[in-house]
Amino acid sequence: MIYCDSAYLGKYYVAEDGSAEVRFLIEGDGEVASCVLGRLEVASIFHRKAREGSTTAAETTALFRQFDRDCLQKTWLWLPVTDDLIEAAAKEYQALSPRVFLRASDALHLVCARDNAFKEIYSNDERLLAAAPCFGLKGRNIIP
Repeated sequence: MIYCDSAYLGKYYVAEDGSAEVRFLIEGDGEVASCVLGRLEVASIFHRKAREGSTTAAETTALFRQFDRDCLQKTWLWLPVTDDLIEAAAKEYQALSPRVFLRASDALHLVCARDNAFKEIYSNDERLLAAAPCFGLKGRNIIP
């Protein structure tokens, strides 16, 4: 089982640079976990693609439908956001160097992966990948 953030999950659905590599990774491993926040973030990715004109209304509807089906079929293991997880992520900022740029959602993904015993996190988000070692994780990006 691997942990992917929403950047990789979005690439699984939307054809763009890196999508083929991400699909190969995910389909090859077969089991993918992510913080349940990723479910909202993937929906946001679909909406952004529509807003930018990268997808038509019909394509966007199809993306949402496929994602909903996959969620119902438990294609993704959604790990819960708990009070303890939020507290752990908030505490990480106290020890984090001020030089590390880390968004709250990325901190949540990193703590979620770490606290669920993952050693690696897959993403192409450069800031998340740069911060991963601060959480005891190896950041992995398979996209060339």
